[in-house]
Amino acid sequence: MAGMEILKPVVVLAGWTMIMWIWMYATRIPAMGAARIDSKNLVGGTGKDLDAVLPPKTQWIAHNYNHLHEAPTVFYAVAIVLAVIGQGDGINASIAWAYAILRILHSIVQATVNRVMVRFMLFALSTLALMALTLHAALALF
Repeated sequence: MAGMEILKPVVVLAGWTMIMWIWMYATRIPAMGAARIDSKNLVGGTGKDLDAVLPPKTQWIAHNYNHLHEAPTVFYAVAIVLAVIGQGDGINASIAWAYAILRILHSIVQATVNRVMVRFMLFALSTLALMALTLHAALALF
């Protein structure tokens, strides 16, 4: 079907989010055990509360998992709009791939070395890609 190519990077980024979920719990659960956190008796709180207790590198992964539920939600919506209106091929599919790849690179940087300027550049570039997709959707619809 025409316009559906854009859904491939959507699924890749959604899949990457699930990989980050696995990575988060694969590191967070052992870190909670090492910090002697009794999760059976925890009441309330948020993952952010663990910043003071768990190693930063463990929390970097959790923070990135949360970030994958922020701007990418706009990406998913705009990409689906472009697919529905038959505008998800060609340049829009290429921009969507750039967005997904930049967000994956952002995740890897944040979860490993966490260099803020590198993260910022990747985030800024991905945001420009998202702006372009949003503009293309708006031009096609209005």
